[in-house]
Amino acid sequence: MPELPEVETTRLGVRPWIKDKVVSGVSVRCDRLRWPVPDLNHLLVGSTILDVQRRAKYLLLPSSHQGTLIIHLGMSGSLRIAPIEASPGPHDHIDIRFEQYCLRMRDPRRFGAVLWSAQPLAHPLLKSLGPEPLSEAFDIDYLWRQARHRKVAIKSLLMDGKVVVGVGNIYATEALFMAGIHPNRPCNRISKQRLARLLEAVKRILTQAIAKGGTTLRDFQREDGRPGYFRLDLRVYGRAGETCHQCGRKLKSLKINQRASAYCGYCQR
Repeated sequence: MPELPEVETTRLGVRPWIKDKVVSGVSVRCDRLRWPVPDLNHLLVGSTILDVQRRAKYLLLPSSHQGTLIIHLGMSGSLRIAPIEASPGPHDHIDIRFEQYCLRMRDPRRFGAVLWSAQPLAHPLLKSLGPEPLSEAFDIDYLWRQARHRKVAIKSLLMDGKVVVGVGNIYATEALFMAGIHPNRPCNRISKQRLARLLEAVKRILTQAIAKGGTTLRDFQREDGRPGYFRLDLRVYGRAGETCHQCGRKLKSLKINQRASAYCGYCQR
């Protein structure tokens, strides 16, 4: 699944092309993704896309028609800028057309979503989300309050969207390794000092990933069709059974909430 850096990379990539541009037409070749697709011709044609924003893994496109298009990329979706004359592929389900090009949504598994809301931040999918991990609201005092009385695994806490958004499996795994914390350690058994190191690691890992264009996954591509490059820097994710770059011992793996967690039993305590 595209995680926060992949979605942010997409936002940064498409924003210069569609911000303040007028929608000339819409083509919907599949009118049901995870949920039914609204009547985008009625909602968007003739409107101006005022911005491209992000909340967690949702892209928000506020329109001059007094509403906001909400896009989620699902498991394997992507957005890219394509020439209007470019023929769509079998999984290119939606085109939002501008004067000379279009914003094209591709979603092979159709787990993504295209929704419309007059108040997007109050939408049921967004209203209960936690703070953004790179925001000032996600600080050590907040993380300490969330963790100090909970017995759940620290990795589960990091991946709880009501606690903090967008820290998916890849980046939680990498941040815990950087901070030297075992992914299955109960939250209430981690000192505030160690949580501060984890907080710093989360912010650093996500910032680096965004700068390098996200992480190359099997299905993920940037808005220009090129892969992300953060995989070159992954230290533990997807490397169970291989050698730890830090101590030379073999990396281990366990499952937490049905998600694989690679870790070093020596470096992470």
